[in-house]
Amino acid sequence: MQHKEFFVACLCAAWCGSCREYQPAFEALRESHPEVAFAWVDIEDQSEVAGDIEVENFPMLVIQRGHDVLFCGAMLPDAGILRRLLESYMAQSAEQSQAYAHGNPQRLAWQGEADVRGRLGM
Repeated sequence: MQHKEFFVACLCAAWCGSCREYQPAFEALRESHPEVAFAWVDIEDQSEVAGDIEVENFPMLVIQRGHDVLFCGAMLPDAGILRRLLESYMAQSAEQSQAYAHGNPQRLAWQGEADVRGRLGM
């Protein structure tokens, strides 16, 4: 499998109605962006993948460029919002993404803590 530069994970739970409603839109986004790796992670079945991430609301999304975490947080279950956010990160140079990922204490804390891609071995 070829390594893809960008990675998006949706941390969800099978019992969550919002997650079930959001999943088809998330899958459609996966289909429209084959250059991006996507993962749907049920945090109850794969709790080790969520690691130390505080999941307070669903859906919880993680966006990474390589292993740099660019976004980690709950988001409205609207694929259009995720698409626009992802495309804004994709428009950055690698250097801009790295500077952004390490640019403030909150994003710096995500590094390692929210490395879902690393825990999935992707």
